[in-house]
Amino acid sequence: MPLPPALRALIRNTPSVAPVPHRAVISVTGSQAAEFLNGLTAASVPRHPYSHFYSAFLHAQGRVLHDVFIYAHTNPAGRSGYLVEYDARPSEAPPVLPTLKRYVLRSKVKLRDVSDEYDVWATWGSEAERSWETERQWDFAQSGVIEPVWAQTGEWPWGSAPGLLRDRRAVGMGARLLVRKGDRPQAASTHDVVSSDDYMLHRILHGVPEGIDDIPPMQAFPMDSNMDIMGGLDFRKGCYVGQELTVRTYHTGQLRKRILPVVLHKPDTSITNLQRFPDDMPPFPTQLDIRPQTLYAGDESASRPRPRGTGKLLSSVRGVGLALLRLEQVEAVEQGRARFSLTTGEGQEWSVTPYRPDWWPQPPPETERGEDVKA
Repeated sequence: MPLPPALRALIRNTPSVAPVPHRAVISVTGSQAAEFLNGLTAASVPRHPYSHFYSAFLHAQGRVLHDVFIYAHTNPAGRSGYLVEYDARPSEAPPVLPTLKRYVLRSKVKLRDVSDEYDVWATWGSEAERSWETERQWDFAQSGVIEPVWAQTGEWPWGSAPGLLRDRRAVGMGARLLVRKGDRPQAASTHDVVSSDDYMLHRILHGVPEGIDDIPPMQAFPMDSNMDIMGGLDFRKGCYVGQELTVRTYHTGQLRKRILPVVLHKPDTSITNLQRFPDDMPPFPTQLDIRPQTLYAGDESASRPRPRGTGKLLSSVRGVGLALLRLEQVEAVEQGRARFSLTTGEGQEWSVTPYRPDWWPQPPPETERGEDVKA
């Protein structure tokens, strides 16, 4: 579905830079830093020692502890290592630094909290950020897992410039910056400096979940949270914490849920005709239940959305949000056989309409899929 005018009006196309709040940074150094992280992250540590990447720490049962950005880093003494950036807000997950220390054992690794040395910023919308974007290629597994296929030659997709990580989680996300605490990034002199809410709006419009509100620690599964699509998982690497369930789902499972961007609107309004969001849009708390409602049966042989089971609203701002939804129910909504709604604590009902961003992977026709999909 083409983006309705109200959504297109929210997209910032001018060069912008925004602070990203609630972030912490851990330094990982030592001669075995790469091997240490490779045993803990759900993506492979790049072979090139100066390459950044995006991934997650999982617990043993395969659920997400933290989604993380990992920057290759060289300290002033010339020693190479990594900086691990993550959401620092309290959650059900155990604290990151003590958790990592449990796995050091005899590894030649040093861990240190350096959150007081760095701020995190996001930048997007300039020609520099657009220059590394290429047309995405995708690998579709029979389980529903979708992976980006990066070119084997040329630059590393996530970049290697010090303190600048190319944000390849979605087309158009821009870049992520590690800046010395209290400083502004250089981009602030050429970009519009906008708020952290503007960054949240930017990633929601692109369908990108991030942090504990969107990927609840100890609860979320990585593929349900789109971490496969965003390039944060490697299903072919060796042993790491949480590997067994993740790889088994890839080979023999079936994905039934995804996080999708949604529009929150009044029940008597169609989003295709929505020109702008009302000024009195209320804030919506996270984890509100999103309930499906069957509109009509249509073809009696067609599968119907389950009468039970609810979705969950995650981050939201200015009338748009992210939601964890059952795919069969999303299909029913897209076909006009069902609708989603939520009810606020004040008893007000809102319609919830999912959409797929322009960049979202489009599976090939079934005839091609049978030849191209890997079992």
